[in-house]
Amino acid sequence: MATYKEIFGTNIEVLASDPANSVQGQVWYNSTDNVVKGAAATTAGAWATGNDMNTGRAAVGSAGTYDTALGFGGYAPSSFRSLTESYNGTNWTEVADLNTARGFLGGAGTQTAALAFGGNTPPTTGATESWNGSSWTEVADLNTGRYEVGGAGTTNTAALAFGGNPSQTVTESWNGSAWTEVSDLNSGRQSLVGNGPNTNLVAFGGATPGPGTQVTLTESWNGSSWTEVNDLNTARRDAANCIGTDSTSALCAGGATPAYIANVEEWDGTSWTETTDLSRSSGRANQGATGTTAAALVFGGVGPAYAATTEEWTGAGSPLTVTFTDS
Repeated sequence: MATYKEIFGTNIEVLASDPANSVQGQVWYNSTDNVVKGAAATTAGAWATGNDMNTGRAAVGSAGTYDTALGFGGYAPSSFRSLTESYNGTNWTEVADLNTARGFLGGAGTQTAALAFGGNTPPTTGATESWNGSSWTEVADLNTGRYEVGGAGTTNTAALAFGGNPSQTVTESWNGSAWTEVSDLNSGRQSLVGNGPNTNLVAFGGATPGPGTQVTLTESWNGSSWTEVNDLNTARRDAANCIGTDSTSALCAGGATPAYIANVEEWDGTSWTETTDLSRSSGRANQGATGTTAAALVFGGVGPAYAATTEEWTGAGSPLTVTFTDS
């Protein structure tokens, strides 16, 4: 029988502790634990519970990444909120409020350079506010005021607003000072979500007016027009928006069918595949990209109670140490 060295040309390292920066495929003998170990990667994504928000609410706008997120506005219970909270990867901290309390709004940007637009105060509003890391400033309104609006963009100077209530196709592009109408969605809808930079993204899910009208529709935006692509497996509205870097990767978490669900699907640029569920059924969680398909964040929502819950996503391919046995 061939030895490990004969096959791979090297001996197994003997180490008193696991290496801090192991490389996938690396094998070593841990002399403290008296076992052989190796570096591998996870084959499926997983959700972990993070610390709660200070104030539970649904229909909250969001921006940032999984460990530098911003949540703003929302609804719960019986009132619209102006609250803004900042997440550092561990805890939520209340920061400066929005100027206009509202829920069902769009969000884009980062933790220090975010944009909040549209929403319901009530009534419906086109109000847009820009965040500089410490305060919100009112800027130019959307041309078409709406709520349950989809939003995307990686900065507060380049964003996209699309769809909205009631079942709109309108798309507007933000350049840092004004909104401009651009090409419409192919299918009008509200309560949809989208991802990534304002020039390369996918928008998915949503609903047309009336109960039980959730859709599976997915459309891809190339910076000038929308193209219909493969549908979600499960029709839903009010999904959370935990998204990849562009139109080739996305994560659709939870939503309403109209019952609230925990179902999660991942987009690879061609099709949707069901993956690991959220730990709880939830809809109307954060409405803005907060991470990628490798590491993302879902927070707030309702299902049926208004929640402060935070869930952290780690995608497939994450580093993993395995112990070898003789069985």
